[in-house]
Amino acid sequence: MANFAAIDFETADHHSDSACSVGVVHVKDNCIVERYHRLIRPPRKKFVFTHIHGLTWNDVRDSPSFGELWPELRHLLDAADFLVAHNASFDSRVLRACCTRADIPQPRYKFRCTVSMARKTWKLRSARLPVVCRHLGIALNHHDALSDAEACAKIAMRALG
Repeated sequence: MANFAAIDFETADHHSDSACSVGVVHVKDNCIVERYHRLIRPPRKKFVFTHIHGLTWNDVRDSPSFGELWPELRHLLDAADFLVAHNASFDSRVLRACCTRADIPQPRYKFRCTVSMARKTWKLRSARLPVVCRHLGIALNHHDALSDAEACAKIAMRALG
């Protein structure tokens, strides 16, 4: 059975190193075994995407930086055989950029994309996260990192069967 972690980042600005929230849901033997959510203090105070995820500098200013958070996040990710993300190219890019910014050696996680899984498995016209969740009856508070990660985990569990 699959042992994977679904990951979702929210970013503060247009730069990939601006993670301000991360959600991870660990799945083992087709069961969710752990949920993890942390706010992250990005390297810049300017928030461009507050209108999307609702987070501001005041919400995260006392949170750990990505580098400070990395040991606990890495521990969770290392326990998975692979990672899944909805639009994996985005989340893998954010992870790489945050590691680079924090002077952390690049992790070599294998990513699978639930957008691709959804297109292949259910042949939906749109594979946007809310559309796939609606099709599968999965609850979603879109752009909340933990909710997005959990939805992604449930999509992957169904697609991987």
